[in-house]
Amino acid sequence: MTSPYQGYVYAYPHKTAYRPLDPAPPLRSVWAEEDKSALFLYLHVPFCEMRCGFCNLFTRTGASEDLTSAYLSALSRQADAVTDALGDASFAMAAFGGGTPTYLNAAELDRLCDIASRFAPLGSAPPGSAPLGVETSPATATPDRLRVLRDRGTTRISIGVQSFVDAEARAAVRPQKRAEVDTALDAIRDAAIPVLNIDLIYGIAGQTAESWAYSLETALRWKPEEIYLYPLYKRPLTGLFRLGRDWDDHRLALYRQGRDHLLAAGYEQVSMRMFRLPSGGVGGTGAGGTEYCCQSDGMIGLGCGARSYTSDLHYSFEYAVGATEVRAIIDDYVRADDFTTARVGFRLDEDERRRRHLLQSLLQASGLDRAAYRARFGSDAMDDFPDDLKGFADRGWLDVGPDALRLTSEGLAYSDAIGPALFSGSVRALMDAYEAR
Repeated sequence: MTSPYQGYVYAYPHKTAYRPLDPAPPLRSVWAEEDKSALFLYLHVPFCEMRCGFCNLFTRTGASEDLTSAYLSALSRQADAVTDALGDASFAMAAFGGGTPTYLNAAELDRLCDIASRFAPLGSAPPGSAPLGVETSPATATPDRLRVLRDRGTTRISIGVQSFVDAEARAAVRPQKRAEVDTALDAIRDAAIPVLNIDLIYGIAGQTAESWAYSLETALRWKPEEIYLYPLYKRPLTGLFRLGRDWDDHRLALYRQGRDHLLAAGYEQVSMRMFRLPSGGVGGTGAGGTEYCCQSDGMIGLGCGARSYTSDLHYSFEYAVGATEVRAIIDDYVRADDFTTARVGFRLDEDERRRRHLLQSLLQASGLDRAAYRARFGSDAMDDFPDDLKGFADRGWLDVGPDALRLTSEGLAYSDAIGPALFSGSVRALMDAYEAR
């Protein structure tokens, strides 16, 4: 049987399928005909206090204050170029990710919020504001930083705990102490930011059903509005290496245990990874703003690790995971003066746009709305992808209804096999060529 863990599909196509755009199109022309009524604003901070063993994000450790200041100055220059190219635009959501945005100190976070506020007011009010989500870590979720974030309109904070067992955290090459984690979670709750998300990881070396239940129950003490459950992956160019069918079976058993535990605690499942309290909404995203639809609405990314989306062009900067390459890209970014063009990207033809819509919909528990798909593309998804979708249905992974295509409970468990199976041949070839370099 197919391994459930082929790859986490959080965006399509992956940045390893991006290539230099020649000629590099001006941002003014890229966005000229786009619907800009409900955009997502994302600011990327590529710095962390340490690199976790499971991480393959675009980030570097040990950045000096001189470098973080220079990076914010480059973000500001990029924001100037992008706001000039966009013209009138409205933003439904905003997020600071990384890396670890709270690697920045309190004054730098205030400066980061100033840059984001050029695009839209941050927060859930007044109308037209963009609810703001921010990622943090136990070591950097300090009261002074959290005060800045709260006062500047943060509606959701997400903290990567991974495990409440110190030995498991060490095994994942995340050498945090339990006391530090508890202090950070208390500080977040004291800051009264409306939505708390806690990230946990299953499949860590030495983790058992009992220790996994302990981490789940401990997380619930803080009554988080959201919890994400991530499987541990063997990542290329990272510090962890695990292989084997036994590991697949172990991770799958822990996933089902975690899912059932959270459902019994009153959470609803949004995707394979995301669980939320029904009263928690979607993390403030959309409160006081226009609802954002990732299948059809555009995205503005600022920072050298961020990507931007239009209807037919996804673009970013160069991508890397290795420390030397990441440092070189960051150094080039902070020295750059011209941010008026899209440099590296992927142009989506009609087939790729259909695939992206299918992927972004199917991997959510709510599934794909067949009428919405027909309205957008003039065809039915079952006709466009008959072999793939019928194959999923035959395995018991897909419920084919007259109004929607939805993954079954077992299908959600196999999301990380279903997503990659829907990649086009051309995207897979580009990704393979990147990995072979």
